[in-house]
Amino acid sequence: MTLGLAAASAMMVACNQNGGSTAASSNTEIAAGKPDIVYVNSDSLLANYEYFKDVRERLQTKAEQKEKDLRAQAESFQKEVERFQQNAPSMSQRQAESTQQRLMQKQQQLQALQQSSGNELMSEESEEMKKIYDRVEEYLKQLSGEEGYKMVLTYQRGNSAILYGDSTLDITESVVTALNKAYDSEKAEADTAKKEETADKKEEKKK
Repeated sequence: MTLGLAAASAMMVACNQNGGSTAASSNTEIAAGKPDIVYVNSDSLLANYEYFKDVRERLQTKAEQKEKDLRAQAESFQKEVERFQQNAPSMSQRQAESTQQRLMQKQQQLQALQQSSGNELMSEESEEMKKIYDRVEEYLKQLSGEEGYKMVLTYQRGNSAILYGDSTLDITESVVTALNKAYDSEKAEADTAKKEETADKKEEKKK
């Protein structure tokens, strides 16, 4: 279970506002010297957004650990089955049936655990992608208000309604820079709070 660029890009939807006719927008752009419509390359944004990269790494690590745990349990179960097969000839019919029933129940539990584990990861990935979308949308709304953008489109190579866009309308780099700056500040504040909490706990222990 990995957090891929394709899945993430699907959630990168533009922050749209009413913009009037195409002709009117063009005239406004010329008069103001600023474009009404700009676009963001979602592939590039996600590939360079530190928050997304941290989330992807965390989810991949969690998925790998879950897979490792499930594999260990499956291997342990397989050994139990092999022991039963070896010992079955010397067991009474009642012992054999009881052991077989227990193994069947354990197999069902393992299958249910695999299913619930996969669903849990998918749910967490969906929640994290919503957080990323909300962060980007919130910033684009703020940026649109400051710059006067009427529409911010999203562009993804090979899967986009935009066949061509002038590079001067591409604001991806500035958006990534601003998002990463905000995320760095959040991490710094979180680290400071964590250090203060640790220091407080040490002081409490001394008392």
